[in-house]
Amino acid sequence: MPEYSSLEKIRLEKIEALRKEGIEPYPTRAERTHTSAEAIAAFEAAEKEAAQGQPPEVRATLAGRIRATRPMGKLVFAHIEDGYGKIQLFFRVNEIGQERVDFFNNRFDLGDFIQASGVLMRTRTGEVTLLVHDFKMLAKAVSPLPAAKDETLEDGTVIRHAALEDAELRARQRYADLAVNPEVRETFRKRAAVIRSLREFLDGHGFLEVETPILQPLYGGAAARPFITHHNELDQDMYLRISFELYLKRLLVGNLEKVYEIGRDFRNEGISFKHNPEFTQLEFYWAYADYLKVMELTEQMIVHVLERVLGRRKLTYQGQELDFNPPWRRLSMRDGILQTSGIDISQHPTAETLRQAIARSGKQADPAATRGKLIDFLVSEFLEPTLIQPTFLYDYPRDISPLAKSKPGDPLTVERFEGYVAGFELCNAFTELNDPLDQEQRFLEMGRDYAADDEEMHPMDEDYLRAMRYGMPPNGGFGMGVDRLVMLLTDKHNIREVLLFPSLRKEE
Repeated sequence: MPEYSSLEKIRLEKIEALRKEGIEPYPTRAERTHTSAEAIAAFEAAEKEAAQGQPPEVRATLAGRIRATRPMGKLVFAHIEDGYGKIQLFFRVNEIGQERVDFFNNRFDLGDFIQASGVLMRTRTGEVTLLVHDFKMLAKAVSPLPAAKDETLEDGTVIRHAALEDAELRARQRYADLAVNPEVRETFRKRAAVIRSLREFLDGHGFLEVETPILQPLYGGAAARPFITHHNELDQDMYLRISFELYLKRLLVGNLEKVYEIGRDFRNEGISFKHNPEFTQLEFYWAYADYLKVMELTEQMIVHVLERVLGRRKLTYQGQELDFNPPWRRLSMRDGILQTSGIDISQHPTAETLRQAIARSGKQADPAATRGKLIDFLVSEFLEPTLIQPTFLYDYPRDISPLAKSKPGDPLTVERFEGYVAGFELCNAFTELNDPLDQEQRFLEMGRDYAADDEEMHPMDEDYLRAMRYGMPPNGGFGMGVDRLVMLLTDKHNIREVLLFPSLRKEE
């Protein structure tokens, strides 16, 4: 049994009192003719049509959560909030009698859900308001909404609103966060709009949305450590997917030329301001395309999302204006590292010589790292923080890109790009490897060169190789963290702010 606070005990007593009075505090049926936004719009439309000097007659039944109350003797003003906005209720003794006004004051609290019927009017201050003729309880809130903040009205009256500002508490109690912070609800409406516009763009470009397994007998398609579970009936370990890639590319073998999926991936890795173990990913694969065509499509897709969700191609993120108008900057990894660190990776074909160059720059890298991982280290230490405006960083080391096609004439480099903005990676794409013999050799190299617990190691996927041997068309592939795109469009610095239920350490 929970330990109730003194305020909760008072509310529990009110629930008991309501039931003794024959009033159910959680009735089965509710009625609503208008949302708050619809009611205000209907009244404003009626005002325009009403004869000069004649008040419009608009009746409505509204429902919502009580967010503020202001008792004034024979009058009570209250604000209720629903999923579409806020509207004022006006309780007056002349309409409903003193007993009903007292009933509202004595039995209703902030956070309760109420149904109210009446006539819409405009107060002296110009606010559209429901003059209440009848009302009832829809749901009694036992726990007060967290914290409180004061609002001073024009006439000097101070009313108390529920509020929630502690970041940790907001993430743990997202239901309360959504209930009291309208801007949080707006964030998740924008998130839904982002996903909707991504689908709209890809569908419009002839891509087919598909679903691939979340539980997989073998993980692959990304550099990440998986979550492991066990299927009792099959008596075998299974993995929560870390990527859709290998399954989506199997579909290209089956002559589905343009496929995409938006869904959840799971990576057993650290939690940070830009990482959550469970996240939303978009991946698409495009037959007969390469990474250059994918770059162009990526620019078009992101611009489409910005125009649909924000109505513009520029946005301000953490105080910096970002311009997404194509073409985005294109920067080779070699040139970017050379410009920011002074190290020319083309002059260091081995891990040892590159490690020595890094040491001379004043940085210390993992002594056991491969050449590819050392290059990745240089990107994160020197280059990544400088990539503020949208930039495609391209041409990556082969040994950290086991599923990408090598550049012609350069076996150490593959046709891969990552899209960067605001100093972090937004997306990742390849000209995909479609040679089954080369792919098998890459898998063998990864198994030999990396320790068993290294997240860069890709296990040998025999079924994927079998699919490739049937013939896979040349193709370009793309992956993007949808959560990070939402962070940009909502100006949020922490990924937890755009996840309804982020992963958190267990409460003590």
